[in-house]
Amino acid sequence: MSLLFFQIASLVISLLAFGAAFWLYKWVEKQPSSNAKIAEVSKLIRNGANTFLAKEFRTLTSFCIVAALLILVFLPSPIWKGDILDNVTMAVAYICGTVFSGLAGKIGISIATIANVKSAETATKGIKPSFMSGFRGGAVMGMAVVGSSLLGVTLVLLITGNESALLGFSFGASSMALFAKAGGGIFTKTADIAADLVGKVELGIPEDDPRNPAVIADNVGDNVGDVAGMGADLFDSNVASMAAAIVMAVAIDNKIGGNTNVAMVLCYAAIGLLASIIGVLTARMKEGGDPTRALNSNTYVTTALYAVLTAVATFAFGFEWRIWGACVIGLAVGVIIGLASDYFTDDRKPPVHAVAKACESGPAFTILSGVSYGLLSALPAMVGIAVSALAAYNIVAPLAPDGESSLIYGMFGISMAAVGMLSIVGMIISNDAYGPIVDNARGLVEMGGLGDKALEITDSLDSAGNTVKAVTKGFAIGAAGLTVIALLGAFMSEVNTAVDEINAAGEKVLEYITGFDIMDPVVFFGLLFGAAIPAVFSAMLMLGVDRNAQRMVDEIHRQFKDIPGLKEGKEGVKPEYDKCIEIATKGAIRELIPAGLMAIVCTLIVGFVGGVQAIGGFLTGNIISGLLFALFMSNSGGLWDNTKKYIEAGNHGGKGSNAHKSGVVGDTVGDPFKDTAGPSINTQITVVSLVASLTATIFLTISIFG
Repeated sequence: MSLLFFQIASLVISLLAFGAAFWLYKWVEKQPSSNAKIAEVSKLIRNGANTFLAKEFRTLTSFCIVAALLILVFLPSPIWKGDILDNVTMAVAYICGTVFSGLAGKIGISIATIANVKSAETATKGIKPSFMSGFRGGAVMGMAVVGSSLLGVTLVLLITGNESALLGFSFGASSMALFAKAGGGIFTKTADIAADLVGKVELGIPEDDPRNPAVIADNVGDNVGDVAGMGADLFDSNVASMAAAIVMAVAIDNKIGGNTNVAMVLCYAAIGLLASIIGVLTARMKEGGDPTRALNSNTYVTTALYAVLTAVATFAFGFEWRIWGACVIGLAVGVIIGLASDYFTDDRKPPVHAVAKACESGPAFTILSGVSYGLLSALPAMVGIAVSALAAYNIVAPLAPDGESSLIYGMFGISMAAVGMLSIVGMIISNDAYGPIVDNARGLVEMGGLGDKALEITDSLDSAGNTVKAVTKGFAIGAAGLTVIALLGAFMSEVNTAVDEINAAGEKVLEYITGFDIMDPVVFFGLLFGAAIPAVFSAMLMLGVDRNAQRMVDEIHRQFKDIPGLKEGKEGVKPEYDKCIEIATKGAIRELIPAGLMAIVCTLIVGFVGGVQAIGGFLTGNIISGLLFALFMSNSGGLWDNTKKYIEAGNHGGKGSNAHKSGVVGDTVGDPFKDTAGPSINTQITVVSLVASLTATIFLTISIFG
């Protein structure tokens, strides 16, 4: 089969995904909703989310315009030295990447602010209809994100015929995701922390009590952080994995002739989306069933379906079985990482029970035990990523026709493991978006007074959402780990392509890059520099949350003091919700740019100082440190969150007890860990890897010590 056949097939399956998203959207929209109070609150949440998104996009548009102009002038080579058409293509691809990423987030917000109402009202009828409303609402996001990513990658490749343009498209997606995740994370945790500290700890009022001025901002934050932000994050990871694999596939195909490996990447990615479409449309839960088990079952079914369909395609199209093996290894390790995250964050497992017990002794022990389990939780995922990378490399490297090609073949194997791990990302995003939808639904049930039975159902759905969100964050971080290792291979491929061009022009005589020796002081310089970036990046984001949350706490105190009857819940007295939404919005917009710029600028500094060897060390240090920080913070935060909910369910003294207050403190510390810094790091390491690949030629020719 020709490459064009697989490109057309990818476009068709992308359109099928949009068709499935449209059907799911209409299904959710048709579910009953008649409660006027819930409709009023939902409108506030929807308006707040759209207001934040509009302001965030305006800020990011300015950044993207500047970035596109810089790309136009300097990439892939300075405009006065290279072909101007290549620079125009790269700039346009970058802009398209930002637009597709932003569109995915906007679609997610649109459905999430409808599905939360439907899930809340159907909770009065039972757990099954409420679950299906939440899950199918999340599935709209899943189908839209993965459909957009496959559509974008295929169109860029089809129209330009230039695999380097994919790196520009991926950089657009990554830069948008970095700022969207950081901004949404700062917004949501500002409101969540402020609402919990004043409401639960100081006043002892329920989580979603309408008296709390921050409660609407908290619900808005669930949408802009966990829906729009996480959607952009996984869109970025999916695009980056395909871009890295295609860049190396082109390098291999150029050596052996034909387009077999590029066709294989598109085929496997399209089958992953097809498996997710089938998995989403066939997902069910029995009345009275366990929502966590239902969500996990959907994932396992999709995983098995993907493995079988890719095996059939490998046989039918004569693809290489070793590469299929690398892909399946990545898929299996993704499931293992998810199970490890589940063990350390599920409120039915020993770590949560142990931390809940420690809460009885005070918040110091809550933090100490949570940090310890979070560090332990990083081991299975780090080892899983290491084993999958090693296995995928060694399975595919022997396919090289000569010893010199074994490195690029091995790195291609790793990139296909990343494609395999992200193959079911449509289902993963559906599960992840389900979480904030049912979290909002739980708040709407309480604020709408729909009764204890509906509250009990949405509590159960919310608990499952928290567990699955921890699993999807672990999955996303693991996938980013393999993806950036593949991007390291793509960086080497871009450098060696530039070496060929420079040598052919007779400007210099340069040797191929075959690896990075850490005993080389230039490489070691980059290694240490890169390892420090995730720590600084995390600190900047969490300090942003800290500053913003303190401002909101002051505003909540002011309202309880200045608005007569608010604290007592006097009828007709309402808080000024918009004040808290405004504080969260302004603070998030103010804080979201500096951390991302810091990571990008530091990459450029290292490249100009030490050249490609220093960048190799920088990327290696950044990957290792970033993965460790991301896994530790995401799992610790999820652990503390479910510990608090486990205590609130009546264990260790229940609500209002000393253990509960300690649990709230742990959850407050964990919030920026799991929803701001942790999941943003995997986007940060992807961004710097793409910056390095895009500027490889410049670093090769201009450096001080390289």
